[in-house]
Amino acid sequence: MNLIPCSINTLKGLYDISGVEVGQHFYWQIGGFQVHGQVLITSWVVIAILLGSALIAVQNPQTIPTAGQNFFEYVLEFIRDVSKTQIGEEYGPWVPFIGTMFLFIFVSNWSGALLPWKIIELPHGELAAPTNDINTTVALALLTSVAYFYAGLSKKGLGYFSKYIQPTPILLPINILEDFTKPLSLSFRLFGNILADELVVVVLVSLVPLVVPIPVMFLGLFTSGIQALIFATLAAAYIGESMEGHH
Repeated sequence: MNLIPCSINTLKGLYDISGVEVGQHFYWQIGGFQVHGQVLITSWVVIAILLGSALIAVQNPQTIPTAGQNFFEYVLEFIRDVSKTQIGEEYGPWVPFIGTMFLFIFVSNWSGALLPWKIIELPHGELAAPTNDINTTVALALLTSVAYFYAGLSKKGLGYFSKYIQPTPILLPINILEDFTKPLSLSFRLFGNILADELVVVVLVSLVPLVVPIPVMFLGLFTSGIQALIFATLAAAYIGESMEGHH
């Protein structure tokens, strides 16, 4: 009987976490909501990059692929392989979702390392990668939670909820808690790694502005790509798990 209040408190805690702030922010007032303007600005830049790349990829496809076409086809094959490995033979409908997650996070992470956001002055705060803000990572994690609940319910109907009492009803509280810890771990892992990487680079640039920060920046590019892959892989794994049953 205490599970419902506990679940409500957990959701409220997740909502409160989304208000965590590091540093100053540039706010916009939209209706009755106060949003981080710098996150929307950088997110729109990332979306524009992705849309522009997609338009280039679909224009004038060649029977004998060019170098650019080969690159985009490789990215698509890579995303399909990740989806198929984690979800199984029914991976097809989920390729767009997994691909969108991976590409948005990948380009967002790299934008923080490659684009000189900080030369653009704001009245308050400063620009950074969208994934440098916990509101973005929490939103992505909650989208993943909605996706795997939808995947399980669409395939199994209400029988999906039988997984919470498997292999024994005694594990019901633990199985329920697992669904609330998944978005927490997804959001904090991505946010913490990107924030830490940018803070390290900023500190090194302020201390030794010439040579020393360069290796750290290259390492940041590598870890940023790994974080995007981890997030997409875990999202696909959760979807596959909800469709196959409790493991």
